[in-house]
Amino acid sequence: MTIAENAAPVRGLVVTGPEGPRYDEVLTTPALEFLAALHRQFDVQRLDLLSERFARQARFDRGELPDFRPETKAIRQADWVVAEMPAEIADRRVELAGPVDRLTLVRGLNSGARTFMADFEDSLAPTFANLIEGQLNLRDRWLGTLTATDPATGTAIALSATPAVLMTRPRGLHLPEAHIVVDGEEMSGALVDFGLAVFHGAARAVAAGSRPYFYLPKLESHLEARWWNQVFTFAEDALALPRGTIRATVHIETLPAAFEMDEIIYELRDHMAGLNCGRWDYIFSLLKTFRSTPAYLLPDRSQVDMGDAFLKAYSDLLIKTCHRRGTFAIGGMSAFIPDGADPVLKDRAMAEIKADKEREAKAGHDGTWVIHPALIPVAREAFDRFMPGPNQLGVRRDDVAPTQDDLLEVHDGIRTPGGFRDNVRTSVTYLEGWLSGRGAVPIDHIVEDASLAEISRAQVWQQLRFRASLADGRRATPQFLDQCLKEEMTKVEEEIGADAYRAGRFPEAVALFRSLSVAETLEPFMTLAAYRMIA
Repeated sequence: MTIAENAAPVRGLVVTGPEGPRYDEVLTTPALEFLAALHRQFDVQRLDLLSERFARQARFDRGELPDFRPETKAIRQADWVVAEMPAEIADRRVELAGPVDRLTLVRGLNSGARTFMADFEDSLAPTFANLIEGQLNLRDRWLGTLTATDPATGTAIALSATPAVLMTRPRGLHLPEAHIVVDGEEMSGALVDFGLAVFHGAARAVAAGSRPYFYLPKLESHLEARWWNQVFTFAEDALALPRGTIRATVHIETLPAAFEMDEIIYELRDHMAGLNCGRWDYIFSLLKTFRSTPAYLLPDRSQVDMGDAFLKAYSDLLIKTCHRRGTFAIGGMSAFIPDGADPVLKDRAMAEIKADKEREAKAGHDGTWVIHPALIPVAREAFDRFMPGPNQLGVRRDDVAPTQDDLLEVHDGIRTPGGFRDNVRTSVTYLEGWLSGRGAVPIDHIVEDASLAEISRAQVWQQLRFRASLADGRRATPQFLDQCLKEEMTKVEEEIGADAYRAGRFPEAVALFRSLSVAETLEPFMTLAAYRMIA
């Protein structure tokens, strides 16, 4: 039986996802009516914004470079600040991120991080079950009934008396939700995730002394920020919330958005909570933006670090812009998984993470991201040492003024056959996990989410596109790709065992990855191409 067969009808709306335990607590008639209203009010504009993305990419393909917009110069030059930051997020020195399954949510809220970002985007495979069960978990958090079972002991884990501040990240504007159709059209995944979370959680969060906080991914322009601001205002009016109740932190994780930070903050000034350095998607965005320009071939992924070239320039500009406007600048993600089985590797990685977090704190960031609870003490120590107050809004960074050239400077480094192989292995292994319902996949001591895997996938495509020269004199060719695919998948099968390999979705992942890698055009998102395989 489907939800649609078991729920009160909502005009023009059909839910085709399968029934599950307690799904009716989320997919109530009032909640579905709210989703339908969001779709009818905002989906045409969303599609127009996506069309503008394609039009701008076509200009980049013809040689245009991203730059600061002349028509919004007055906004950048004027003195203005955002609405006052809520007191409960004045200190965001360590933020933990993870998917919305019940165990991860409880552990994340109990982790000791200042905030936990419950993720419906890059670390979640958007099966209908994952999405609706995630919404149930968020609802239970505000109902006070959220518990999980410790898999090691079988005992229940309750929420602590002082949980982290909850933030929610919906999917990006490009992803549909195939299981909820309004007036014959699939809904936007972003509107579904936001709509259900705010409908069920906003009033309860306010009653508990908090408020609805969101992270907004993949924005490419201030016009998209304006769209989100209108969505927030609509929701506040519909749910009888005071203006500015909803607050959002925006990921600056696309190259075009880096040139519109002032404008993005301005559009969301009544709902602003900060900007975040979405470093991994930002690297992917540079590859995607310059997919047709061989001068922007990057070195191996491991050589593209935040302390140099275009990444340093954008990080510095983000801090300066946020603090001038009275909002928070949050640093980037550390995706390492501490591995006690290899103490040498663990010590080296922890030292690198420590240095990275110290760099962020000294540069003026107000907090940082980690993917694993074991990294919280390392990140906290760095910020405790270099940020004695709750934040660094007083650090203005007037010493920096990144130019267009600075924001487009490519890292020095080399492209190696090993780096190519790592990209192949990472991409296929991640895709297999995603197709199997897992959006965060541990690979070689790193929690790979979609953003990290997209870098690998885009690098393979770009190197094949330009037959890039590798460090040993070989060139990236389809023949070399096929050799790597065969050899790397053989290694994976040996590592996990033949039975596990056959039980997985590796053939589908290999076929999809290869087709994306040799395609004439770099697909904007591999998850968009893969979505129909799980929907």
